[in-house]
This record gives sequence, C-alpha cells and structure tokens, in this order.
Amino acid sequence: MKKWLLLLFVWLAAPVWAQTLTVAVDTSVAAAMPALVKSFEAGKPGVSVRLLPGTAGALLEQIARGPGIDVLVGSDFETAGNGLSRHLLRPDLRSAFASNTLVLAVPASPRVAVVRLIDLSRPDVLRIAIGRQPSVPTGRFAREVINGQRLWPLLQRKLVLAPDEAAVLDLVVTADVDAGFMYGSTAAAAGSRLRVVETLATALPLRHLAHVAATSPNVALAEAFVAHLRSEGARAELQRLGFGPP
Repeated sequence: MKKWLLLLFVWLAAPVWAQTLTVAVDTSVAAAMPALVKSFEAGKPGVSVRLLPGTAGALLEQIARGPGIDVLVGSDFETAGNGLSRHLLRPDLRSAFASNTLVLAVPASPRVAVVRLIDLSRPDVLRIAIGRQPSVPTGRFAREVINGQRLWPLLQRKLVLAPDEAAVLDLVVTADVDAGFMYGSTAAAAGSRLRVVETLATALPLRHLAHVAATSPNVALAEAFVAHLRSEGARAELQRLGFGPP
C-alpha cells in the first residue's frame, strides 16, 4: 500500500506540461548554448532543451527531411534566406541575436610569417584552412574576401577544406596549416593557442540568426527560446564569449 501511494505521489508531482525543445545549432555558436539553455530552462519548469550541433547548411537540410527540429540557431543570412524561400523556416524580422567578424588566424608558433591576407600568396605558405562551402558560412565569407583581392587563383591549390568551424580551429591550433579563416568569436575562445593577424572587411555585416522551424510542433515554446537569445542576459553572455551585439 505504501509503495502504491509513493508511486501515486511521484506521478502527481511530475509536471504534466513537460516538453522537450530540439534546437539545431551551428558549430560556430555551439559553445555559447549550454549557458543560454540553462538560463532558459530555469524560467520554464518542465521544459528541457536538446541541442543538435552541426553546420547551418547541413542542419537546414535535416529540417527539410522532416519534423524533429524546433529551432535553427546560428545561421547566416544566405542559409536563412534559403530556408525561408523553401518555407522550411518561419519568418522573423528580429531573427538576429549576435554579430561577428571574419579573421585570419595563424598558429601560436607559426612556421612562416603571415601578417596579412596578401601574405598567403607567398610560395612558402603551403596550407590554408577554410570552411567547406557552401555549408560552412565562414568558408563563403572567406572566398568573397579572397576574390575581392583577386587572390583565388593563387590560393585555391593551398586550401584545406574543413567540414565545420571547429575543424578549422583545430587545424590552426595544431599548426597543421599555416593560417585559417574563422569567426572572431572562435579565435577569441581559443585564446593564446593561436594569433589573429587580421580582421577582414566583409561586404555585409556578419550576423547570427535564429528561426523557428516551419514543422515545429512547439511553436510558442520555440519562439520563446528565440526571444531568450535576444534578452539582455543572453547578450551579456554572448559578448563575454567574443560575439558582438545584433
């Protein structure tokens, strides 16, 4: 009898509104998510957030294959525009929650002296890490900058294509390449393991966006999570990690 009463008490005490929100997050902002998820869950009893990391482009294609993802976080304008035109993401005029920069970084103890973009064309620079296009946004941004300097024909054979931002970082800090293109926040998180030699001007500001998936069964909760990413507390945490304001 006591055992039955205990089970009944546990069942009654469990929140009947328990929900799980699945958030697909680009690897470039993944390091910031645990703290933001924790603060979101603290204000939503019974709610748990499951993070699904990957590249924004690949995650968008996962959304296209069927339901299961509620929010896409960390996409760039091009990826988000692709998702909106295909009706995979719900429109949101306030989708930006952080900004960033594109930087050229070298290992902490470089094999060759690279101090600016043009140095990559020198014959002693052999390997340059860049995100695989089109799924890795920084790969596209880097190509635009390289093309703007008319360096693509000189650098193309030197490029080491990385599957995501984390892989670019790893190649640079382990000195497997002479230089690499990455977000400023990624370089800031690496600290003394690498050196930023140049912040590169891009045609458009670099912003991280968040959208509710069109097939999400938890639209209200998903919208609340996106709004949380734009809150003052989230902005302070993001800025601490090297991101700029939206």
